[in-house]
Amino acid sequence: MGRYMLRRVGLMLVTLLAISFVTFWIIQLPPGDYVSTLVAQAEARGEVISPERMAAMRARYGLDDSFLVQYWNWISNIIFRGDFGDSFAWNRPVSTLIWDRVGLSFFLSVSTLLMVWAISFPIGIYSAVKQYSPGDYVATFFGFVGMAIPEFMLALVFMWIGVKYFGQSAGGLFSPEYVDAAWNIGKLMDLFSHLWLPVLIIGISGTAGLIRITRANLLDELYKPYVITARAKGLPEWKLLLKYPVRMSLSPFFSTVGWLLPGLISGETIISIVLSLPTTGPLLYGATLSQDMYLVGSFILILSALTVVGTLLSDLALAWWDPRIRRSYQGS
Repeated sequence: MGRYMLRRVGLMLVTLLAISFVTFWIIQLPPGDYVSTLVAQAEARGEVISPERMAAMRARYGLDDSFLVQYWNWISNIIFRGDFGDSFAWNRPVSTLIWDRVGLSFFLSVSTLLMVWAISFPIGIYSAVKQYSPGDYVATFFGFVGMAIPEFMLALVFMWIGVKYFGQSAGGLFSPEYVDAAWNIGKLMDLFSHLWLPVLIIGISGTAGLIRITRANLLDELYKPYVITARAKGLPEWKLLLKYPVRMSLSPFFSTVGWLLPGLISGETIISIVLSLPTTGPLLYGATLSQDMYLVGSFILILSALTVVGTLLSDLALAWWDPRIRRSYQGS
């Protein structure tokens, strides 16, 4: 197990270094740079930026350096000083911009994941135990519908219903009077009153998919010899069900733990844009449009790091939960 962890950590570091290089390269693939974007925006407003000012801006941001020099300056500052650089568009440190919004993204991700778990596993277990019953058909139908409908379409439908029938927008996480207010009980309660909609929209497809996975895994376990043997020995059905096949079929519960860490930063970008949520997703989208390379690169690098760390944590949780997986790791 120890050798397995050391090997995984080493591969993680190499993977992150490769991702950082490819990310920085891809960001610079589109023609132009941040200064070119500023010039195009100024020309659209009828303004003119002189060549001297453009040259001064490129020198200030280091955009005239070669690709390798820019990459090394960026990655070395991250590794040795923990400095992700400054955002061109916001003129603020990247780390400050990200952490300003990461709290709401984290809260949204955790709330969604808890809802998905709370709904998916009971329904998935019921569907497997009562296979081909009316309840199973209903769960299957809604599962397929939930997986088929795009999340952004659900968001638009809910926003239209809110405006049409309730006279208020379904977007945002706060009422106008609480947007810039300091945190207090009133603002927290206002957050909870708005949070249910994005949690519902984001969680529908995840819930539908996890119901199908739980049902399929449990059906695979219910007809194995050890279950038949335990039932023949007279073990009560509910005890047999919860102690053995359900335990073995709950691997998706632990594998989805790895989603939590990258979700802390991504915050469901498309839904956040549609619903105007003050999470990290819209910030990443805006930075991509303006070619704010340090902000975009830092976002992707942090997402990649959280993804590989989350995957490792999920694997370790699975090894702790399932002795079959643990034995395979011990042989590594």
